[in-house]
Amino acid sequence: MAPRSFPQRIALVVAERSPQAFWRAIVRAGRRARLLELRLDALGSVADIVSVLERLARRPTRLTLIATCRRVAQGGGFRGSASAQLALLSLAAHAGCAWVDVDAETLEAFPPALRAALLPPARRIVSLHDFRRTPPRLPRLYQRLRRLGADVVKIAVTPRRQRDNLALLELARRHRRRVIAVGMGTVGFPARVLALQAGCALTYARLADAPSPVPGLPSLEELRDEYRADRLRARTRLYGVIGHPIAHSLSPPMHNAAFHAAGLDSVYLPFDVERLPDFLACVRPLGIAGFSVTLPHKQTILRYLDAIDPLAKAIGAVNTVVVRGDGALYGYNTDYVGVLRTLERYVRLEGARVLLVGAGGAARAVAFALATAGAFISVTARRPAAARALAAAVSGEALSRSMVHRRQFDAIINCTPVGQVPDVNASPLQAEALNCRVLFDLVYNPPETRLLRLGRARRIQIVPGWQMLVEQGAAQFEIWTGLRAPLAVMRRAVLRRLPRAQ
Repeated sequence: MAPRSFPQRIALVVAERSPQAFWRAIVRAGRRARLLELRLDALGSVADIVSVLERLARRPTRLTLIATCRRVAQGGGFRGSASAQLALLSLAAHAGCAWVDVDAETLEAFPPALRAALLPPARRIVSLHDFRRTPPRLPRLYQRLRRLGADVVKIAVTPRRQRDNLALLELARRHRRRVIAVGMGTVGFPARVLALQAGCALTYARLADAPSPVPGLPSLEELRDEYRADRLRARTRLYGVIGHPIAHSLSPPMHNAAFHAAGLDSVYLPFDVERLPDFLACVRPLGIAGFSVTLPHKQTILRYLDAIDPLAKAIGAVNTVVVRGDGALYGYNTDYVGVLRTLERYVRLEGARVLLVGAGGAARAVAFALATAGAFISVTARRPAAARALAAAVSGEALSRSMVHRRQFDAIINCTPVGQVPDVNASPLQAEALNCRVLFDLVYNPPETRLLRLGRARRIQIVPGWQMLVEQGAAQFEIWTGLRAPLAVMRRAVLRRLPRAQ
């Protein structure tokens, strides 16, 4: 008889295109986990699926296996009929798969009496996938799938806002261990990490070097080791970074490594946030204790804060928020600290002439930091009015791009996202404009941007943005925890993700 529960709560997904590669993946995954989901539809043909299942029948395993053969209409790769799909899942059950994952649309294609006869002899996950959105009324959807004979209901949807993640997690809390609630895509990633804490029966991961069969599927190492998804508790303190886009951010590995080194029961997540009110409505329900703010929200966030540190208020940009016990939001700016700690290693700031490229939230923090240290600031930006306003705020000057070519600077700092992944071939300045001794790019992904390569070719001292990322992150850690930041640990965590950084 198939087991009534799962031996562990993270299932490793196997999805390869050939029978040989599929079997090798089963063997590799079986060394890392006791629970595997076999995406049989990835094989493409019935003959290849049967080949794998016959081999599985000849070689019994102690692993708990979930067989899935999703049809194209449900986002899978199987092009056969609903009857053929159920027949293959029955074959999988006879080959040793304790569980089968059956699409709700497949079951609803048959009358109830016939459906009972066709169902595979295994415990059943009845699933629904929506790759476009998060449908309304998830509790009603759960009941619909439950009535189809589900032992466990799986609802995998695509959140478009953070409140969709709240709805998924609430469903998990309401039906603990009887539902698998999955948030797909970048916006849905927090729901993936918090799913087990909320009560989901299981969640999914892939091997680090394996392809992802669905959007946003994390690796086992990422989910288990970096985010500790299977060890989060109700009292675990939750932090995060908000921005749009956010997938490139290295703040999660950096801060999670710091929390682990400090022995803190805390986790730090990336929140893809297009509209601030959507995220802020989730802060209290999720129990978020603090969060980082990156593009494009560093200035907009000010209007939603209950109080602002005087320095951050003068800068006009916030990159760090503390959520107090009563839910009040208090804003700080640690970019200020990060740029000073980084740049003073390369330039004597008092009396230095520094050009800032850009006039947004990051540029404002850099300008105020350097002006306080005694530097003279020049600003050039795509929006001349913004450049003039920032220059006036720090008693500096605004320059047009044509004027930049005729000046000499001690340092030039790129404060824009130009050159950031995925637009890695872009540069905010051309080589002939790099009239400086030190070139500092706040962009840290890639670790050496096109701008920095241009500077290196001209034998200019280059400063990669990851150095400032670590310094400002350390200041954030200290604000949130009151502890001294493990700077070396944070630096190593960032460099592991940027193997070409020096």
